[in-house]
Amino acid sequence: MKTIQTYCEEIFEDVVRIRRTIHHHPEIGMECPVTTDFICDELRKLNIPFKKTGDSGVIAEIHGSKGSSDKIVMLRADMDALCTQEKTNLPFASEIEGRMHACGHDIHTAMLLGSAHILSMIKEEYAGTVRLIFQPGEEISKGAEYMIAEGAMENVQMGLGIHVDPLSPVNTVSCKPGPDWAAVDHFLIRIHGTGAHGATPQKGSDATVAAAAMVMGLQTMVSRECDPMKPLVVTVGSMHSGHAYNIISDEATLEGTCRSFDEDVYDLIPEAMERIVKHIAEGYKCTAELELDRLSKPLINDERAYNAFKDSALKIVGTDGFKQAKQEMIGEDFAFYGHYAPCVFAHLGCDGGYPLHNNHVNFKEEAMKTGMALEVQFVLDVLE
Repeated sequence: MKTIQTYCEEIFEDVVRIRRTIHHHPEIGMECPVTTDFICDELRKLNIPFKKTGDSGVIAEIHGSKGSSDKIVMLRADMDALCTQEKTNLPFASEIEGRMHACGHDIHTAMLLGSAHILSMIKEEYAGTVRLIFQPGEEISKGAEYMIAEGAMENVQMGLGIHVDPLSPVNTVSCKPGPDWAAVDHFLIRIHGTGAHGATPQKGSDATVAAAAMVMGLQTMVSRECDPMKPLVVTVGSMHSGHAYNIISDEATLEGTCRSFDEDVYDLIPEAMERIVKHIAEGYKCTAELELDRLSKPLINDERAYNAFKDSALKIVGTDGFKQAKQEMIGEDFAFYGHYAPCVFAHLGCDGGYPLHNNHVNFKEEAMKTGMALEVQFVLDVLE
């Protein structure tokens, strides 16, 4: 019988074609109709049944024929790109101005189609079902919940997601049990004061000064609100106030993000931020409104799923190729799948030369062989 690695070698050229086609035509957010139709065409070639989830997203299934089993293992790939101008000069670089697959979702989708190809060829070797999720909207943290609402996690026993890691070498993978990537919150604060002449500040309520105090005050959420052993990041990334140098500003806006790993820290953020924002505004004779969009919860790897993946990974990359992942404050909406079944999220080394989201990053396609082998081995081990 052929090894999994042999199958990966045999289909690799076709998987490269798939990856480059997707990379050349990046789509963003929940609007990925071209990528979705392309995935559907590839699944038809493989005679794999699927359903489209609207214009963007696909759920497919492969049924093993070795025997009867109600087990379902889920594999997920995201398909959306980023709003950034590609600067790789690759022959298959993005043809769309201001869009690029700088997070490697083209690699993820191509790998999953390759794994689907292999799993359809060897379906007599396993009993049970493989569910393939091709998800839009990861970069805006909307896609996972959308796919779950479409039935993606119904009766799933265990799930796996793999993300490229461009700062690790090819033929390596890292993973860890417990908290892996962070919860993501997006906040917008609108501060309302009273305008006045810049020469008579006592006649107004300065929204700019209130905003400046708020930027500093929000950091007490980190230093005084939560357990110092549990990390929290509060970043104000945007501040806008005023239109003229000699006018006391009557409005200001702050926009930023919170990142956390621990559920308790995640839960305290809304009340603490609301309280700090309200009282600082009052202290400067202003009012303020907080909008908090809870984009994603902490991505926590289930220990059972982690152990299953580790066992599979050691068969593919060996002890030298398996690394313990480091926690990152990056967010990932794969976290939502873990609320419906034991799930694990792993990081595939692909030696891209630059970090994720950099417009020069060039993921090594050779890594897709390892990624496909990991996905296939995980499915076989869990189902068997």
